[in-house]
Amino acid sequence: MMTIAGGIAALVAAVAWIGDRRRMRRRNLDQVGFMPWTMIFFWSLLAAVLLIGLAGRALLAG
Repeated sequence: MMTIAGGIAALVAAVAWIGDRRRMRRRNLDQVGFMPWTMIFFWSLLAAVLLIGLAGRALLAG
């Protein structure tokens, strides 16, 4: 269960990373958008690392 949640969090982190990259490379500087991609990326990556790490620990413990 934690592995699936960690995978979903990693997928969200990848989408947020792409969104942040697109925002930083935009042509029209006046169109800033409203999504906080950096914070979404940070928290989802943190959740992914923790959940996958806990799942791996549980797997190794047996």
